[in-house]
Amino acid sequence: MREADETIRQRLANALRERAATPSELATHLDVTPHAVVSHVEHVARSLEDTDEQLLVAPPTCRDCGFDGFDEPANLPSRCPECKSESIEEPTFTIE
Repeated sequence: MREADETIRQRLANALRERAATPSELATHLDVTPHAVVSHVEHVARSLEDTDEQLLVAPPTCRDCGFDGFDEPANLPSRCPECKSESIEEPTFTIE
């Protein structure tokens, strides 16, 4: 299937099968917003439920205090709940 014929979610899943990536990296590759990527990732994860593949998420991490216990690991938090820093490293997604 040519890339032009694939949906954004198919292209996203194929990209995540190749290597781990952040929402910003995927957004640039797919020409969508990082928030749209997070939404699509949630759907891709559901589509993998009855397969031998799974979506893995490295959660966002505060660059200042190291906090990584965010309620939703597949999210783009604006600040750290512990130290209130806005220096948050994005989550990383991959499919294995």
